Amino acid sequence: MKSLVLLGRILFSLIFVISGFGHFKSQKVQYAVSHHVPLAELLVPVAGIMAILGGLSIMTGFKAKFGACLIILFLIPVTLFMHNFWAVEDPMQHQIQHTMFLKNTSMLGGAFLIAYFGAGPMSFDNKNKKEIPVT
Repeated sequence: MKSLVLLGRILFSLIFVISGFGHFKSQKVQYAVSHHVPLAELLVPVAGIMAILGGLSIMTGFKAKFGACLIILFLIPVTLFMHNFWAVEDPMQHQIQHTMFLKNTSMLGGAFLIAYFGAGPMSFDNKNKKEIPVT
């Protein structure tokens, strides 16, 4: 069962680590500009750093609660600015943005759980903790 928590952390984190690197490309900045993100040239790369560091922190279980907070701080503005489906008139784009909004809120829920409970077993955070046997 311990390995399931590790697998869950890895699967949860992959999207942040992989997509975080895209935040250093000019196309991502221009996309943010098109969504009226203020200071996009600065904030998009900062968001990429937050996503990568938060994702790696959760994945490895090293300071996972802090990493989850980075992911939360990343997801809230990204979800509200980039996936504001309520402002999209095209029905196809509305549905896509609605789905992306729901995906992000789901990931926010996972990040809140990690921020509260931590990385769990098989993590650097849990390395020196003694396990209490369940009877």
